Amino acid sequence: MTRHDVPVFPVRSESFAEGQTLPAAQRSGKMRAGGRDESPQLSWSGAPAGTKGYAVTMFDPDAPGRGGFWHWAVLDVPADVTSLPAGAGAEGGRLLPPGAIQLKNDGGFHGYLGAAPPPGHGPHRYVITVHALDIAPSGLNEHTAPGSLEAKLSQHTLGRGTLTGIFERH
Repeated sequence: MTRHDVPVFPVRSESFAEGQTLPAAQRSGKMRAGGRDESPQLSWSGAPAGTKGYAVTMFDPDAPGRGGFWHWAVLDVPADVTSLPAGAGAEGGRLLPPGAIQLKNDGGFHGYLGAAPPPGHGPHRYVITVHALDIAPSGLNEHTAPGSLEAKLSQHTLGRGTLTGIFERH
């Protein structure tokens, strides 16, 4: 199987639905987008057999510049965990399951950074992906750059699910 040819499983959120505008809680306060930088509640099911752990990411492919913008990356979520509460991406990760680690986002800190597209740049997509992995732990650590995460995990991805929110600042 190639990196893109893996089974897909559903990811849901009590915070927003697929294709919906992100609510204020999931927008950034740190980047003055009127939000609270609270990671959304997430739940998933149907990961492939052999899943030993998960990674969860949020990426804005529409961000200006090269390569988009990484808002959140969590590694080493245990295989028996199939949901994260709202706010699990807070700095310090106290609501994350034991053993899970957060990478530094493109805003420069370990945790969730809410949506904050440049004013007038049009709608941006915020793609949350849950990666089902055939390894645990991932062998990566909090110093891994989010931009290199997918390449490093692609050889271990058994399946993935996505949920996309939209946000635009006028």
